[in-house]
Amino acid sequence: MFKYLLQRLQQLIFVLVVVSIIAFVLIHLSGDPVRALLPLSATSEDMDNLRKQFGLDRPLPVQYVYFVGQLLRGDLGRSFKYRTDALSLVVERLPATFTLAVTSLCLAITIAIPLGMFWATTKSSVLDFLASLVLVLPISVPEFWLGITLILVFADRLRWLPPSGRGGWQHLVLPAIALSAYPTGLITRLVRASVSEELTQLYVVTARSKGLARRAVMLRHVLKNALIPTVTVVGLQFGTLLGGAIVVETVFAWPGVGWLMIQAIRGRDLPVVRAAVLILATCFVLINLIVDILYGFLDPRIRISE
Repeated sequence: MFKYLLQRLQQLIFVLVVVSIIAFVLIHLSGDPVRALLPLSATSEDMDNLRKQFGLDRPLPVQYVYFVGQLLRGDLGRSFKYRTDALSLVVERLPATFTLAVTSLCLAITIAIPLGMFWATTKSSVLDFLASLVLVLPISVPEFWLGITLILVFADRLRWLPPSGRGGWQHLVLPAIALSAYPTGLITRLVRASVSEELTQLYVVTARSKGLARRAVMLRHVLKNALIPTVTVVGLQFGTLLGGAIVVETVFAWPGVGWLMIQAIRGRDLPVVRAAVLILATCFVLINLIVDILYGFLDPRIRISE
């Protein structure tokens, strides 16, 4: 177990290094941050002074080495726009993103697992066709389009819910629905396929022949085994929701890491972009590690090699 965890931690470090390099290079290719920080009337001398102040006058490899050195000390630099520590700025917004992602994932799981089990056990060809048709919609509809539609219907026309911002639970409903649409369709399809496959196994026939009720067989045996691939997708979807919330947070002006990253990209705020990318990448890799460890608890046939 220790050897396995050590190996995964090494992979985690490698992934974060690659992500940091990509984020470092791409944000520089997007444009000169100095021009975004200074007014159009700024002189060349003003630009040179600002580049020297933020260390942007040095070659790109030198800037990256300096960035890594600061990173190892827990310092990701100061925001160009907010004039404060970039890491603290991102961490302050992280609870909002986690709240939205967790709520969306819980909503998706609550709907997807019962729905997937129901459609897996139905014998009606009409319901099976309708299930295939309905499950395609949440996967195919873009999040931003769904979010705008929800705002127009429930916030603008019906005036039941607020259109944007963060406050009470009412502000969470629309963005959570928009963000949960894709994982709901994906998890439902997976549960349906997994349960259908498990129902054809011999242990189900044996359990039923021993007199176990259908409900007991479904909950104690079929669902437990069907959750193995489902846990994988749920874990990956949680990491994806953290990063994919950028679009939904922008549509609903939800003050999370995604919204902050968009503002930082527009303003060429390099330290904030790097901090946000690294934080989200770290969360994604750690979630995958937790999912891998859960395998052994869900299925005793799966063992983590020493």
